[in-house]
Amino acid sequence: MIMSSCWRAETPLLALLAFAAYDGGIKTLAAESAREFAAAPVQSDWGDVLEGVTRREDWPARRVEIRRLFLELIRDQYKPNRPPLALETHESVDVEGVYQRSLISYAVEAGERAHAYLAVPHSRLNEVAVKYPAVLVLHGTTEHGKEQAAALSGDPTRAYLDQLARRGYVVLAPDHFVAGHRVPPEGPYQTRRFYEKHPEWTAVGKFTFEHSIAVDVLTSLPQVDPARIGVMGHSLGGQGTLFLAAYDERIACAAANCTAGSFRHNPKVLDWARDRWYVYFKHLRPGLLNGKLPPIDFHHVMALAAPRPLLDCSAVNDGPRETQKQRVLLDLAVADVYELLGAGKNFAFYVNGYGHASQYETRELMYAWLDAHLKPPAATQPSLVGQGPR
Repeated sequence: MIMSSCWRAETPLLALLAFAAYDGGIKTLAAESAREFAAAPVQSDWGDVLEGVTRREDWPARRVEIRRLFLELIRDQYKPNRPPLALETHESVDVEGVYQRSLISYAVEAGERAHAYLAVPHSRLNEVAVKYPAVLVLHGTTEHGKEQAAALSGDPTRAYLDQLARRGYVVLAPDHFVAGHRVPPEGPYQTRRFYEKHPEWTAVGKFTFEHSIAVDVLTSLPQVDPARIGVMGHSLGGQGTLFLAAYDERIACAAANCTAGSFRHNPKVLDWARDRWYVYFKHLRPGLLNGKLPPIDFHHVMALAAPRPLLDCSAVNDGPRETQKQRVLLDLAVADVYELLGAGKNFAFYVNGYGHASQYETRELMYAWLDAHLKPPAATQPSLVGQGPR
């Protein structure tokens, strides 16, 4: 309210009324401002990851319960015995004087071997006194498999083995169990024969088990620091990244891209339990057809990685848009777990509009995440001119 310069103090009743109106206006404005600027709490059903948890001391018991449900989801009890690695090297080549790439194989089941490319930078080849970080690279549902990871064919934006080896990492890129050297007669990513052999297991349990064996391979190498092993992947490889980080606590850092939809809030949820091609969870199909979701979802799986570093990259236009919007709420719930554990800086998520892609920004972010958490601090710290390496 603007007070006129001709207002006269000798009219006390008018003064009182004017002040009351002025004061009421201020209070109304203040109340409206409070409503306008107050941060509304985020409401979502993803908060169930912390069900029953009100303080940090409550988390271990909750984590035990989530892990139990996770192992039941992948049907880990039906996995075979872990065999001796029986590691073999089939060929080795020099790659542009930067690193050595070897085709290796190792046992994953009785009578079954996985093939992978192993990259060791030349500066690491004969170095055993100093241990170096390593990364397990998981490919998506591409016919090129590990060849794409090695930049030998396919999409170069997903040539993670080649790009990470040039950044100084020891890198292992295995074939998915129905790709590369083990494509079934029906074609790549056909899981029918797997379920004939293991009717009670799951494809997710199978690839998670094999990826854990790949970690065994890395820990067996004299150049690798077993405390600094990371995992990263795109699409099916991104899913594998999340499941492995939850399953194997030797994973010190993880970065996943485009891991597809969750179970809840997903009109395409049956894709997780198809009756053809690649079947993730065959046992879930009857329940999903009757509208019954699993007792846990991806935020539970991701929370099992806490407090170890985890980066989740997704796109709002990768599949149903409303499902991908829910991804942000899912990530916020995971962030709450990390904050509860005092490790907020160890979780991050990046949402973009690139669709199901591995664009430059996403790749560089994932590499920087691995650098920050697997390399020595000096490797990622800037310096002033003349005051240190740049």
